[in-house]
Amino acid sequence: MSQSDEPSTVGDVDPGVLAEARAEARPPRPEAPDVLPAEPGRDTRKGSLWRDRNFMTMWSGQALSQFGAQITELAIPVLAVLMLNATEWEVGVLGAAQVAAFLVVGLPAGAWIDRMRKRHVMIWADAVRAVALASLPVLALLGVLEIWHLIAVALVMGIATVFFDVSNQSIIPSLVRTNQIAEANGKLQSTEHLAGLAGPAFGGWLVGILAAPAAILITVGTYVASLIALLFTRDHEQLRAPEDHKPLVHEIGEGLRWVFGNPLLRRIVGTTGTANFFGTIATTLLPIFVLRELGLTPAMLGVVLSLGAVGGLVGAIATPRIVARLGEARAIPISAIAFCIAPFFLPAVSLVPSLAFPLLVIQGFVMSFTILLYNITQVTFRQRITPPRLLGRMNASVRFVVWGVMPIAALLAGALGTWIGTVPTIWIAATGELLACLFVVIGPFWGMRELPEAHEEHTSRGI
Repeated sequence: MSQSDEPSTVGDVDPGVLAEARAEARPPRPEAPDVLPAEPGRDTRKGSLWRDRNFMTMWSGQALSQFGAQITELAIPVLAVLMLNATEWEVGVLGAAQVAAFLVVGLPAGAWIDRMRKRHVMIWADAVRAVALASLPVLALLGVLEIWHLIAVALVMGIATVFFDVSNQSIIPSLVRTNQIAEANGKLQSTEHLAGLAGPAFGGWLVGILAAPAAILITVGTYVASLIALLFTRDHEQLRAPEDHKPLVHEIGEGLRWVFGNPLLRRIVGTTGTANFFGTIATTLLPIFVLRELGLTPAMLGVVLSLGAVGGLVGAIATPRIVARLGEARAIPISAIAFCIAPFFLPAVSLVPSLAFPLLVIQGFVMSFTILLYNITQVTFRQRITPPRLLGRMNASVRFVVWGVMPIAALLAGALGTWIGTVPTIWIAATGELLACLFVVIGPFWGMRELPEAHEEHTSRGI
């Protein structure tokens, strides 16, 4: 993937919107920060960030850690399923542990971090993730590794990731000039997408050669590299004055009222949250389904994930054209119908196991394509109508709902998988995802072509 010195976009999609859309498509992952408007008085001289040593130091560390995260994303399930012979319930608890932090600290994290130095938070988060993850190969080498160790490490890393990601969303304006924010976002987002395309296949190959515990050490090294890069990065962040801080409950409540006071946002959150709930049930049991039920290797699973991610790239490129043809409002229910039907192809693979590999690739491609179309459209709408001072809390409120359901769903996946089996549970998940689209299908989206523009804050209910 080539990059230029100009702000990078995919298919004319804003990098900040694209980062948010991809984050909601496969949470939780590191994401590029939102593009912020220019501020009066800031230096506006143009210069390539490739010649900005400070930015390149930070970017190099992030690039390594993003590839490293892809390795662990595959290695930990392989470790649980193939080496520790984890049951469906244990895999469900592990899946819940990985995302529990988004339910527990997702809402207040944004307000807390607004009162801290973002780069310092990221350094500590990298240190915590590296130490926690390094404990797994050590325990495996000693022959005492158990599934509860994986669960404990997943909990710790989940909390650290919440703080890292929220800080990462806000640090760019303190690193580069105002007119370079879009370019910086584009470079970081391009790197993250490249990691998403190549990382799973590389991770599967690495796990196959080195075994999962040794592969995890590679990720530890990338987190250490990110930490060192951040230590050598310089920022000019100015902390908010203590008198500007409002009570935490008040700031959280204002964001929640903004989101749920808007009838269109309520429907979007309903569809996204329901789809994430049932989708998490399926993805939690995916390693057991692919590695144990279908008998594919970790390398093949990695290739499936990588090829499926290509659908996201195509979807990002095609979204502006599709929206121009269908209309912004109608693109939301149409894409929702598509990504709520596609999950049925996952359990259907069990009926023709000889065709498992190509069918899994096709299913992943269609899901990635339609989810990116939906997310880019709805994230653009959300960011357009929300006042700048509420953007962070709006996103935190939405994520609290649409990501907060995931640990509950993962536990349910483990319980159902133990009770009725993996494949029947995935059929139930597919049926539930079909219901998710009803929030936007039965609603006002069909009656309009374009979604509303920004309104004054006082026009929204509850503000």
